[in-house]
Amino acid sequence: MTLQISDDSRVRTLTLDRPDALNAFNEALYDATAQALLDAAEDPTVAVVLLTGNGRAFSAGTDLLEMHRLATDPDFERGTHGFLGLLDALVAFPKPLICAVNGLGLGIGATVLGFADLAFMSSTARLKCPFTSLGVAPEAASSYLMPLLLGRQDAAWLLLSAEWVDAEQAREMGLVWRVCEPDDLLAEARRHAEVLAARPISSLMAVKRTMTEPLRSEIAAARERENAAFAELMGGPANLEALAAFAEGREADFTTLPPGW
Repeated sequence: MTLQISDDSRVRTLTLDRPDALNAFNEALYDATAQALLDAAEDPTVAVVLLTGNGRAFSAGTDLLEMHRLATDPDFERGTHGFLGLLDALVAFPKPLICAVNGLGLGIGATVLGFADLAFMSSTARLKCPFTSLGVAPEAASSYLMPLLLGRQDAAWLLLSAEWVDAEQAREMGLVWRVCEPDDLLAEARRHAEVLAARPISSLMAVKRTMTEPLRSEIAAARERENAAFAELMGGPANLEALAAFAEGREADFTTLPPGW
């Protein structure tokens, strides 16, 4: 099992559960999380979804070993929903989504916060958008949502630098709403989730719809731009060097790439 699902007080908690892989998303976890969001959207007994991780990570993003296979093996079998299906489910999710960042978050483990209605973060957690260190482009409409959420310069640093952002920096940027001590994180996130879940589901959905509807066309356009850039860079010299370095347990060296890469 890659995803734990539990219900209490009209709050459905989804816990990413690949702790040995730092909750990195392989195809199975993308599928399970996307399906869980689709199911929660349709379930009339669910008012709020709370997303967190098991172990010391929130999510280490896409499983890079599987990403390397995907980039190099034409016979690699993709999942039913995959990364794009998870994004579709996040964009369309009609109810409040609360994230509780319990540990490190990379890639989609950070950019998912662009879709969170409320985000809580452990004081010991860290976030990173590693796109430039992987030789790829932004994902998850982060090129649109992060400047909107953080302002241009904080978003530029987050997306361009591939550097870690600690919990207090994330709060100051506006990437998360509250920072909690590790032992208090889930209880605090759940307390706020239950406040919302006590409200009428129809009203919660109306508020979220009216807040997010103006963003939908821009999110779709950003995803198209990102997908095109990602397709251009995936498997290119920079990306292959980054993936090879990861597989070999060394630092990537981008200084020997062809000019322009």
